[in-house]
Amino acid sequence: MAVRSALINVMGAAALKAARGLIRDFGEVEQLQVSLKGPGDFVTTADLRAEKVLRAELTKARPGYGLLLEEGGGEAGSDPRHRWIVDPLDGTTNFLHGIPHFAISIALERDGDIVAGVVYEPVRDEMFWAEKGAGAFINDRRLRVSGRRQLGDAVIGTGMPFAERGDRENYLATLAMVMPATAGVRRFGAAALDLAYVAAGRLDGFWEFGLQPWDIAAGILLVREAGGYITDLAGGHGMIETGDVLAANDHLHLPLAQLLKKALKSPATK
Repeated sequence: MAVRSALINVMGAAALKAARGLIRDFGEVEQLQVSLKGPGDFVTTADLRAEKVLRAELTKARPGYGLLLEEGGGEAGSDPRHRWIVDPLDGTTNFLHGIPHFAISIALERDGDIVAGVVYEPVRDEMFWAEKGAGAFINDRRLRVSGRRQLGDAVIGTGMPFAERGDRENYLATLAMVMPATAGVRRFGAAALDLAYVAAGRLDGFWEFGLQPWDIAAGILLVREAGGYITDLAGGHGMIETGDVLAANDHLHLPLAQLLKKALKSPATK
């Protein structure tokens, strides 16, 4: 059985407490789907309520740590070395539509480096967690990225631009390049879970542009500690700054990166 540190226990307990409210609210959302008004305002309340619980629990456990929250923004702490990076509801659109695929994501940054991460999926009661140098786990089972070596055998996750967000032209160019080279592309709508799924070997890789730190901070560590490679699209480690991310195992990361670079250099994306 995996032994969780005091830090992971704090993060996991905060996620579980916030998740109780989300599960209750998700049941209400499913009922609201049939109304003309829809559940939009209710979901915003659910998101804020979960964030309030997480802020309270994490601050109580580590009073001096700073915070970066999806809804609340940045909050400085008395300890300048540490910062929680929190998404109380990753997969909000899924939640809004009664689709049971969403998660809570919590990461701890120390001196600019992600050292602990938790992604909790309440519907399936799956707790993905990792601590730097100690491996990645789902509940009490060790995680490893997939061992597939050929892109033609791989299923790759992605995130698509929606509404007025993102660069559709560049994204469609990359999608057109990856689709015929792989066994399939999946878009689940929750980047934190996509990265957790790469760590678990459920997805062989994942790419997306323009994400926020709270979308990817915990997932970055999960992939690394599960033996995977995760970079920005230039092959560097500026994912938190750029919001662009590419994750895969050591066999697939380079060929995927080459496909994406080729797509982004094509005349259609200039």
